[in-house]
Amino acid sequence: MLVSAKEMLEKAVAGHYAIGQFNINNLEWTKAILTAAEETKSPVILGVSEGAGKYMTGFKTVQDMVAAMVEEMGITVPVATHLDHGSYDGCKKCIEAGFTSIMFDGSKYPIEENVAKTKELIAICREKGMSLEAEVGSIGGEEDGVVGQGECADPNECKMIADLGVDMLAAGIGNIHGKYPENWAGLSFETLDAIQKLTGDMPLVLHGGTGIPDDMIKKAIDLGVAKINVNTECQLVFADATREYIEAGKDREGKGFDPRKLLKPGYEAIIAKVKEKMELFGSVGKA
Repeated sequence: MLVSAKEMLEKAVAGHYAIGQFNINNLEWTKAILTAAEETKSPVILGVSEGAGKYMTGFKTVQDMVAAMVEEMGITVPVATHLDHGSYDGCKKCIEAGFTSIMFDGSKYPIEENVAKTKELIAICREKGMSLEAEVGSIGGEEDGVVGQGECADPNECKMIADLGVDMLAAGIGNIHGKYPENWAGLSFETLDAIQKLTGDMPLVLHGGTGIPDDMIKKAIDLGVAKINVNTECQLVFADATREYIEAGKDREGKGFDPRKLLKPGYEAIIAKVKEKMELFGSVGKA
């Protein structure tokens, strides 16, 4: 069932677990993630970047596809369609398309402008029954054209945004999009702890979930992280499974070139990876 992310995240904070946001890129990605969520009885957030939305011909196409798949697959767990790292204009387009949740990434603006734009979007989301994620401090690396330097967020600025009434807050704590370099210093739990103390029960969001050691993930959840984003890891296992299929020559056997067969190993690899992450995050059985 399609819902905003608000209630599922509030339950996650109270239950000391996290909900996974898994980015979708096409029908196979969406079907795999929904399958994993239903089989594990886990709430799930389907993340859509502006680039992925454009690739899939528009946000309305994405929303209609997800809604139809939820119905046709008989999905009973809570599912949110969520704009990932949205611009102000992108947020408006997703609101029009019927998304159930959006993220406004105002981290590139001075805090006063971030506050003003976030406040305006909150009012619209309240009217529409949507949830809204805001960001303070940037996430390092690059994801789908969104580039950040990885600065740790100012806890006081986080409180300013949280006090506006956002439903979740992404705060830079040394996390990075994509693969983590060997010399990565790790998450700044000192920053996360300071943010959590100032924002209380506000669900906090950890972007760049791929490659963070399990013990760091669990500690972040203990410190108030209730939403963890995963994208690169699904892309990697999909690519590896597809490469193995082709290098084994299976695409040359019979009708192995049929896209339904060619993409199946990658699809199954995503299901396995998403289930693994849901287990780690503690969301299994929480639908």
